[in-house]
Amino acid sequence: MIDLIKFHKCLQKAGVEFITGVPDSLLNDFCLYVQNEFPRDRHVIAANEGNAIATAAGYHLATGSVPLVYMQNSGLGNAMNPLLSLVDENVYAIPMLLLIGWRGEPGTGDWAQHKKQGELTPVFLESMGIPFRIMDTDGEEAFDNIRWAVDHARNQSGPIALIAKKGVFAQGKKTDFLKEPSQYPMRRENAIECILKCVPANTLFVASTGRTGRELHALRDIHGTGHDKDILNVGAMGHASSIALGIALARKDRQVVCLDGDASALMHLGSLATAGKIKPPNFLHVVLNNGAHESVGGQPSAAFTSNLTAMAENAGYKTTGNAVHTEQALRNSIEVLLGDKGPNFIDVHIRKGIRNDLPPLRISHIDLKTAFSHPKS
Repeated sequence: MIDLIKFHKCLQKAGVEFITGVPDSLLNDFCLYVQNEFPRDRHVIAANEGNAIATAAGYHLATGSVPLVYMQNSGLGNAMNPLLSLVDENVYAIPMLLLIGWRGEPGTGDWAQHKKQGELTPVFLESMGIPFRIMDTDGEEAFDNIRWAVDHARNQSGPIALIAKKGVFAQGKKTDFLKEPSQYPMRRENAIECILKCVPANTLFVASTGRTGRELHALRDIHGTGHDKDILNVGAMGHASSIALGIALARKDRQVVCLDGDASALMHLGSLATAGKIKPPNFLHVVLNNGAHESVGGQPSAAFTSNLTAMAENAGYKTTGNAVHTEQALRNSIEVLLGDKGPNFIDVHIRKGIRNDLPPLRISHIDLKTAFSHPKS
């Protein structure tokens, strides 16, 4: 792993003074480091990667400096529009350094949702005309790559990318923020189990990226209720509620519940306005809100400093007026909201963390799709 103190000094010497991005598991230790060491006006955890590119562009326009944007390679889709229509040499020609975690690197045996992303990461960058180098764990070579990237970004007035392999910036320890005490009694799995008990048995579920899907899947196994009513959104972060909306519009005879994460919900807030405008009566959107990007390191999201309930109300959802913190309050909110037509929204404040014996999510996505699309009941 690269020495982060030296890495930081190298960035400073190269003139990088502003960092923004979306946390990634392969960049875990880097993300934790900048969260601890950079002032809030020099490090911004963005809602999505496109936001990060645009924020970095604004900082450059105001200062002339070369900013750094970090992301998982899955975020290149969100970043592509501003990279091509704002930052590109044919538009504002804005230099910036992209630090990209390489999930799904060919030959590493990563999860299915990362495979295609990993294969295409260099292809995407080449197609966009963004020069790049691949970073391994060699510290001195990494520092050379930083100097090369910043110099080229400045000289070419455009983005330059460094693709970080597994192990360059992460040792697998995701504990710094997760050790913080919490005033909230429920963990995410407690809240999911409560919801399962409170809604009709034939309710259809969509679970967001990360640990939410793992916990829903594990609870189904514990209770022996099968998996044919669930879609686990293992990739496409930020789109779980849109998937659930599509299902709710097609299956008007069934209650549909989206189990969302706070960082996921914030990533594409426009989906709230879409659901609020269409008003599917059978749609319940639940945000399991621990105020963190938990599955990639626990870096804070903006959810605890935002009023998600008010956002949802203003978008056209029905709510009970406040976030809920306890199982009893969650049960009461579900009872009230399911007694009326939706769309309905509940912001559930929870603790960080998962149980130590939570099994990994080993599924066939095609089998899950087939079972969901051809239900027995």
